[in-house]
Amino acid sequence: MVTSASAPHTPVMLGEVLGGLSPKDGGVYVDGTFGNGGYSRAVLNAASCTVYGIDRDPNAVAKAHDMESEFGGRFTIIEGRFGSIAELLTSRAIGPVDGVAFDVGVSSMQIDTPERGFSFRTDGPLDMRMESAGTSASDIVNDMEETDLANIIYELGEERFARRVAGAIVAARTEEPILRTLQLAEIVRRVVPKSKDGIDTATRTFQALRIFVNDELGEIDRGLVGAEQVLAPGGRLCVVSFHSLEDRLVKRFFKTRSGDAPGPSRHMPQSSVPEKQPTFNLLSRKSITPSSDELRDNPRARSARLRVGERTSAPAWNSEEAA
Repeated sequence: MVTSASAPHTPVMLGEVLGGLSPKDGGVYVDGTFGNGGYSRAVLNAASCTVYGIDRDPNAVAKAHDMESEFGGRFTIIEGRFGSIAELLTSRAIGPVDGVAFDVGVSSMQIDTPERGFSFRTDGPLDMRMESAGTSASDIVNDMEETDLANIIYELGEERFARRVAGAIVAARTEEPILRTLQLAEIVRRVVPKSKDGIDTATRTFQALRIFVNDELGEIDRGLVGAEQVLAPGGRLCVVSFHSLEDRLVKRFFKTRSGDAPGPSRHMPQSSVPEKQPTFNLLSRKSITPSSDELRDNPRARSARLRVGERTSAPAWNSEEAA
């Protein structure tokens, strides 16, 4: 959910997402990660349709109320997590819908606000909570066991030096609590070698903590299943992700739900369980990447990947089943 700091209201791959959703007059669409409202506004301007925005961040919800007045009832903001999209819409008697867009991860609005504690480039409280409630990143680094901390940094940050980072954090917190973003960033930078690509060595540790604090991967799994439940036949699901962990979940979901997953071996006994029918057709087998023009104007888009699927008429798979 990353946008350019110089153009914070233009989300990544806006044209591609709009093309994937293909808004039509009278349609109903859901911007599951409202943020600054870029996708919502583009869809509302593209067709005489209705859009529901969902966001867990109280700051984003507060700003969205201006759009409700601006679009005269065609736009409504719903406070909540996009992983709960099915419950949020069903409880309001909304659906089925013609399109859902997810732009997963952290938004520029959050990164560029030091008080939110997401950035290792500016000083602020070590928070990282999208909802400003619950366990913070500071709680994690000051209270978690070293082994558990190393596992989080390795698995969610894909940091090769996770054990070294966790050890440095535990050693530092015995001297004083780790309460500030730059305080943590300096601890990490002291023990992780500089990378040849110039990426800040604190990047992966901050990513891991943010994902853990906000259960971002769990949200993606739940959101994909929820979108499958609320989309009408022919409805489109567009998902923009920003790193391999996110994209892997989205790719696996679409691969499985489109019937492209490997079947059982012909040497295995025949299962008595009826085979599920594909719930999505893939509009592109490969992920869509930003244009060269967008990469020039917005370097933050460099890792973005878009995947698009179109809902079939088959019943949704059981929501209890893993995506």
